[in-house]
Amino acid sequence: MTLELIVFIASVLFGIFLYWRESQGNGLYRFLNKMFNSKALQMKSSNKKGFLYQQSFLLRLVFIGFLFLIGIVVTRFLIPIDIATISIFASMIVGTLAGTYIANFVFKSGEVIDEKSDSLEDMVHDTIEKGKDFIEDLKTEKPKTVKAAKEDIANASKPDEKSARERLKDKGLL
Repeated sequence: MTLELIVFIASVLFGIFLYWRESQGNGLYRFLNKMFNSKALQMKSSNKKGFLYQQSFLLRLVFIGFLFLIGIVVTRFLIPIDIATISIFASMIVGTLAGTYIANFVFKSGEVIDEKSDSLEDMVHDTIEKGKDFIEDLKTEKPKTVKAAKEDIANASKPDEKSARERLKDKGLL
């Protein structure tokens, strides 16, 4: 279990690295595209799509599975020890796939932050100003409940002109 966890974390980092590397340039994908497709079907030079970069989930899964399958076959021939088990193979695929999506999230959030940086600065500035106004209000005014309680106490402490008994006598009820 420990080996699988280590392999999973390493494959997440590997997936992040692969996605970042492919976002910088897609030479191998472009080469294979030129080799297998006719002139009319070849991708345009402005297209950034690669094996993992800007691909759908299913194609990413196929490319990553194929990459690790080749890696395990080569490992089995070079090292006769049975290291590459099914669980480690699955951990590598899932970890690399998760790493590509983490890298995609980081890239997309970086783009959004770059696009919205001016509006974010304005929003933060407005929030700070509102906070300063709120703190000033707290410092200058006491809460309304305290004011209302003080008024009730002041009104209750004033003696009435006549007591209840005297008022009843005045009305002729006593």
